[in-house]
This record gives sequence, structure tokens and C-alpha cells, in this order.
Amino acid sequence: MHRLSLRTRLVLGVVVLAALGLIAADVATYRSLKSFLVGRIDNTLESTHGGVENAVFGDHGPGGGGDDEIEGLLQAIPGYCVQLRTVSTQRIVRTNCVPEFEQTEPAPAPKFPTTVSVPSRPEHSDGDRVHYYTVGSLTGGDRYRVRVAIEGEHQRDYLLIAAPLRSVDVTLHRLFFIELLVTAAVLAGLTALGLWVVRLGLRPLREIEATAEAIAAGDLSQRIDHAEPRTEVGRLGLSLNAMLGQIETAFNARAASEARLRRFIADASHELRTPLAAVRAYSELFNRGASTHPDDLARSMAGIERESQRMGVLVDDLLLLARLDEGRPLEREPVRLDAIAREAVETARAVDPERRLDLDAAPAQVLGDHDRLRQVLDNLLANVRAHTPAGTAARVSVRRDAGDAVLEVHDEGPGLSQDDLDRVFERFYRADTSRARASGGTGLGLSIVAAVVEALSGSVTVDSERGTTFTIRLPLASTHAA
Repeated sequence: MHRLSLRTRLVLGVVVLAALGLIAADVATYRSLKSFLVGRIDNTLESTHGGVENAVFGDHGPGGGGDDEIEGLLQAIPGYCVQLRTVSTQRIVRTNCVPEFEQTEPAPAPKFPTTVSVPSRPEHSDGDRVHYYTVGSLTGGDRYRVRVAIEGEHQRDYLLIAAPLRSVDVTLHRLFFIELLVTAAVLAGLTALGLWVVRLGLRPLREIEATAEAIAAGDLSQRIDHAEPRTEVGRLGLSLNAMLGQIETAFNARAASEARLRRFIADASHELRTPLAAVRAYSELFNRGASTHPDDLARSMAGIERESQRMGVLVDDLLLLARLDEGRPLEREPVRLDAIAREAVETARAVDPERRLDLDAAPAQVLGDHDRLRQVLDNLLANVRAHTPAGTAARVSVRRDAGDAVLEVHDEGPGLSQDDLDRVFERFYRADTSRARASGGTGLGLSIVAAVVEALSGSVTVDSERGTTFTIRLPLASTHAA
């Protein structure tokens, strides 16, 4: 059975159940009609018994009635048979049966038409012991319904009245063939209807199968159409569509992650190659005789130190991002965000005294890493210096808002394009595609800002409607502890 298809098993199950139901109904109908018809014959035999008894016995005892009287009585019920037998001698006293039922010679065990046992208990108020039998004919295939009753003054005789069951058998045979034909027709129609209904019901499963094959071939955009939520198969289709959406999203995210990783490796290699090439050049200059010329030696050593520092900063940034990507926690201690802002603004004013830099810092305490938060603010201020014209005004503010500490760095520069806004936190991304050293650093500053803020359960956004504004939200220390 397990090797059959679902459609075959469903149709086969329905047909078997229907066949059992029809057979049970046919058997019940057949037995009910048979019982009714035989009961009607029994009632006729019962109503005939009185007249036959008077005709057989008359006023002179057993056999006292005349044959003409019996024949006249039985003309109204053609085909009936009457025999009178004695219990003591087991012989036939009188019969009007057709020739194939006549018993002319006495026999030790008389047959009418087969062996008939004598009833043993009274069943009527008049004292007669009565029983009914269905027997077959001695010749031919007809059957008879026989009524046997003990008769006579001393109950030494028994009277047998038999009625032919040919009409009953004909009716039952006709009913049997009608039931057989109707059952076969119903099962055939039910099979055809079941195949059509099951085929129609399993059509969504075939669509699911085709969709799964297309997805297995690599097309993750395939979906199951016309998924009806009111049916089991439709709900399955909706669940599969949701699962496929998640799988497609996961695959797209994985592909995007792999693309970012490849770009990250390429950009890191590019950024590290520049200082390494400079260090190698200064080393070659030293080997070519700079050691004997004090000016060349000093220039070579200063260049090697400068490029080594650049490379060290880049490596430190990469290690920090790798650590944050692995989910390693940062230090968590109460720090004053307004104090960090004051420190960063003082340093920025010292680095670029020509730029107007305002500070508006309200007291706000958060749980975080002091050094990393200072690095976040330094990176944002360095981004202002690198990407705005000299002398462009900027502002740093710290405030409280609905359980969060909000840090904003705003400049009045030209702002960013929509494409830059979408990618500003990507690693190694710079709005200046030429990667000129004067246009900025390694391209990791804002990536570090986003990673550190996220690690501290905060968020960072950028807006560029009027100048550029970076907004950082961090939970206040009391809110975070709660």
C-alpha cells in the first residue's frame, strides 16, 4: 500500500468504504424483503390451514374429507400441496401433491419433499404444535414453504401444507441482479468522480512540486500561486511561501555578506599595500646609501615611522571591527557622555582652531566603554574636518530624550548624496572614489562608529537635509540597569 500514490490510496479508500456500505445496504434490503415475502407466505399458510384441516378430516376423522373437497379448496391457491401423515406408522394417508411430490409406497422415513422433523411444543391456543420449514423439491430446483402441525383427536397425525416459493425466489433473484448492477454502476461512478475530485484537490500539490523543482534548480524567486487559506493544501502553500521568502532573504543576505567580505578583503589589501609599499621604498633608499647621508637617513626613518603608524592604526581598526563582529562585549561602566563630548571638542578645537565648533552638553550618564565612546566622537569630528570646507561651522550636543542619551554632531557643509547616505557606514567606503589621502582616512571611521554604538545597545542615524547630522542614541545608565 505504501508504494501506491496518494491519489490512488485516497480513491481506493473511498471506493472500498463505499463498497462496504453498499454491500451492507444490499444485504439488509435483500434480507428484509426475503423476510417480508416469506412472512407473507406464512400468513397465507396460516389462513389456509383451517379450511384444509376441515377438508382433510371432515366429520369422519383423519382422511374423512373427500378429494374433491380438498381440490376445490386448493384451486384458490394453485401450486399448494397438502399431505396427511400418521405419526405412528410414518406413512402418507392422503396427498394432493403434484406427481414429483407424491409418495405412493410407505417408507421408514417419509420425505416431503425432504426430511421434516415433527414440532415438539405447542405454539397455538388450540393445542396444535406448529412449525414452518423451507425445503427443496425432490425433483427440479423449486423450493417450498411448509407448515407442519400435529392434528387429530389423539394428536397421532400431522398435516403438512406447502406453498411454492417460486414467486419469492424470482423476486429475490431479480432484486439481487438489480442490486448487483446498481452497486457496480455506483462504484464505477464513484471511482470516476473520486478520481476527478482528488485530481482537482491535489492540483495545488502538483504546483508545489513544480515550484520545489524550480527552486531546486536555483530560482529562489518562485512562489506558490493561488494559495487558499481556507484549505489544508492552501495553508501549506502559504507556509511554504513564507519559508521560501525567509530562505531567499537568507541566501540574499549570505550573498551580500560574501560580497562585502570580498570587498572588505580587497579594500584592506589595498589600504595595507600602500603603507607597505612606502616602507619598502624607504628601506630600498636606505640600502642604496641613505645611511651615509644624514639628510636621506632622517627622511627615510621618518617615512618608515609615519607609514608604520598609519598601518598600525589600520590594523587596530580592523582588529576592533573583527572583535565586534564576533560579538565580544565592550567594557560596561557608568560614564558621563557630556564629559566625553567636552574632551573631544577641546581636542578638535586644538587640531583645527580655525573652525567654529559649538558645544551644548546636558548631563547624561550611560553604561559603556569610555575609550570607545571617545573614539566614536573623535571619528565623527574627524569626518567633519575631512569632508567639509575649511572654516565650516559644526556643533556637538548632548541631551536626554525618553530614557535615552542623544549625541548629535552637526556640520553646515554641502551634505551627502542619497547614495552616500545609503552606504556611509560601509567599511572602506568613502564618498571620494579616487581614494586620495587628502580626502580622508582609511574609510573605517564611520564603520567603527556604527559597530561600537550597536555593541552598546544603541543606534546611529544620519541626515543630510541641511548640512549633515549624525545622531547617536544610547540608553541612560538607570534605564539600561532597569
